Amino acid sequence: MPKFAANLSFLFTEVPFPERFAHAAAAGFLGVEALFPYDWPADEVAAWLGAAKLEQVLFNLSPGDWVAGERGLACLPGRQDEFAESVEQALTYAQRLNCRRLHCMAGLRPAGIAEAELEATYIANLRHVADRLASIGATVTMEPINSRIDMPGYWLDDIDRAGRLLDAIGRDNVGLQLDLYHAQVMQGDLARTVRAHFGRIAHIQIADNPGRHEPGSGEIHYPYLFELLDRLGYAGWVGCEYRPLTTTEAGLGWLPR
Repeated sequence: MPKFAANLSFLFTEVPFPERFAHAAAAGFLGVEALFPYDWPADEVAAWLGAAKLEQVLFNLSPGDWVAGERGLACLPGRQDEFAESVEQALTYAQRLNCRRLHCMAGLRPAGIAEAELEATYIANLRHVADRLASIGATVTMEPINSRIDMPGYWLDDIDRAGRLLDAIGRDNVGLQLDLYHAQVMQGDLARTVRAHFGRIAHIQIADNPGRHEPGSGEIHYPYLFELLDRLGYAGWVGCEYRPLTTTEAGLGWLPR
């Protein structure tokens, strides 16, 4: 059975963020994710992790101005200096939290800029963050996010395209972050998708569809997919990035104990 990590930006939101680490440990999780830890000093986050005996398995680089609607910087021409600053911030947190996977959000497609320029900017920025993270033995992940429901206009929304970009980036410490919920919304055929891209996968995330709720609430047959990951020899983490239908703890019946 895969190793499951609780995404603390989505789960245990019934309590303040610092208390979610202990709740995740009590529920049986050994690892945690978070979207953006930067609202709290890295030393404090490290202390919460240590007290709960949890591993920080993933967090994101800064997405730009999230409140204003930005969803990443990597494909945006003219924002390279800001992107480079976000890499240094993330590197500091990764070192303090002993986290070796960081997700780099591509961003929303800006109007009036040629696709070739967006792609060239993205490739150059991913090479930069990969080279910086290589200094601590960390991997940067690229995640195709659905542009139909959750992030309209998101530039990187296709898994096959992500594979082509991985080839163009040409760095060993860049991998695919495969969120099975986003993949189901955009293209379905999940078992075949997992098999086709398995060698590139650095991290997996889950939620059911429709609604982005817990496994078992929708159409995705997760028991089969978990068995498939075992058969394929997946040794990485599976991040639980879903919105509970009621409370987090009430919706954990799907979690293998």
